[in-house]
Amino acid sequence: MTTITYSLKEIDSIAKKLLESTNEIIFLFYGEMGVGKTTLIKAIAKQLGVEHETSSPTFSLVNEYEGNGKSIFHFDFYRLENEEEALDMGLEDYLSGNHIICIEWPEKIATFLPENCKKVHLEATDDKQRIITF
Repeated sequence: MTTITYSLKEIDSIAKKLLESTNEIIFLFYGEMGVGKTTLIKAIAKQLGVEHETSSPTFSLVNEYEGNGKSIFHFDFYRLENEEEALDMGLEDYLSGNHIICIEWPEKIATFLPENCKKVHLEATDDKQRIITF
């Protein structure tokens, strides 16, 4: 397990280190609201070759990006009311595919998560510093 304290200006190098740390394709992001989960996922998408603007899928639940010939799916389950909603949107198909998956609020779908996931924990130390553990 790796723990790093970082500031926003270091986010791209943190994303690169995270990607280099694993062969997993499913990333689970844990942390309080506003801690920087979406910001880190944007940096990961950039590292994976996504050239257009990325955003939080809070209202749509999932956004798809293309980077370096691979699909990247960014889920935000904050507004998910129950696990059935995730099944209705085809979550199992996404999880069984060969694409990069980034999930915010994975605790809302814990029943469906495979074992081969990279868990990423974010914590705010103050307004400018974050601690990431992966």
